[in-house]
Amino acid sequence: MNPLLRAEQAVLGSVLLDPGQLSHLDWLAPDHFDRPVHRALFAALRKLRADDHPALAADGAVPLSWVTDAVDEAGLHVRGLTAVYAHTLVSACPRPEHAPAYGRMVLEGAIHRSIAQHAVRLHQAARADALRGEVEGALHHADVLSGVLDDLARRWGTEPRPVAPAAPPVTAPPSPPPTVRADQVAEDERFLLAVLAEQPRAMGQVVGWLRPGDFADPAHGQLYRCLGALHHRGEPIDRITLLWEAQRRGLLADGMLSGDQVTAICDGVGPGSAEWLGEQVIRSSVTRTAVTSARTIRGLAENESLSPGQLINHALHALGPLDDVRTRWRTANGHSPPSPAPASSSNGPPPARVHAALARSTPHPIPPSSAPTRSAPGPAVVRSPSRGHS
Repeated sequence: MNPLLRAEQAVLGSVLLDPGQLSHLDWLAPDHFDRPVHRALFAALRKLRADDHPALAADGAVPLSWVTDAVDEAGLHVRGLTAVYAHTLVSACPRPEHAPAYGRMVLEGAIHRSIAQHAVRLHQAARADALRGEVEGALHHADVLSGVLDDLARRWGTEPRPVAPAAPPVTAPPSPPPTVRADQVAEDERFLLAVLAEQPRAMGQVVGWLRPGDFADPAHGQLYRCLGALHHRGEPIDRITLLWEAQRRGLLADGMLSGDQVTAICDGVGPGSAEWLGEQVIRSSVTRTAVTSARTIRGLAENESLSPGQLINHALHALGPLDDVRTRWRTANGHSPPSPAPASSSNGPPPARVHAALARSTPHPIPPSSAPTRSAPGPAVVRSPSRGHS
């Protein structure tokens, strides 16, 4: 028999044997029980207690009316409950005084079940948003899941904090994205890369919030990384320098990219808005990240060996990437101010490394068409647009 089922039966049996045990189970709610008949019976027992049932004041043996009245009350809300099953619950309880321990088992099962259910809803909302080209449904369900995790942490008596699991959870293979939408996402990524290669100034519009990991195609993400590196160093950007940077990073040798791919992306580009295209790319990244987070959390919830505290903290950690891409999505849409420019932060590259990178370009001045948006004689000013946009 399922251990969780035994725990639910033991809780109910302990209260049927000793009504006073309800005073030790105030933190347990009817919806924490998995089976509807158990939920209805526990709710009935709590109602009898609220109504000051005579059994609560009885000394010695518990009157039979405590059992029969509970069955009658629960029978108003669920079918199939009989006095025979109530006596089965009584026999399933080894020790009535252990009711709080049995109740914690029931709550633990409810925590796993609730987190799994909300992860499924997040997954479904993200898939639907991906098909429609939206993000609001996924972000709403992510907020709901985050609130559920905080509430469950308080009920269990633990401090909610993101903690990475020791080993990645086992999850099912990801569902393939809708073909039509996947093709559109790939086209948007290629078009964005072409615009950035053709209009180097446009990098300043997206570099502050768009990351290589936001691209669905890893090759496109690596090509964007190359564009970002050239922009960061203040070097000229065109199809030749882009191809050279890809070779320098080993992308041509390991088969991630080919020269023909780079040429095909750079050729035939028309006018386009890098900012608008970047928003399309990060929008798909939001729903894709939400799907990944949901699948990870569901895998964690289905791992019965995790304690509730571990499960809650690992689930919060799995929501971290979604929180990050959501923040950048809001920045791209003007809902919040852009993050401070990394160039002025203590986490930026050491000055010596920056000057060494810039030195590689000093023999050949940057052509006017490839110059950054803010032109200035010093290399430090040339680098400033690469760190954000306003």
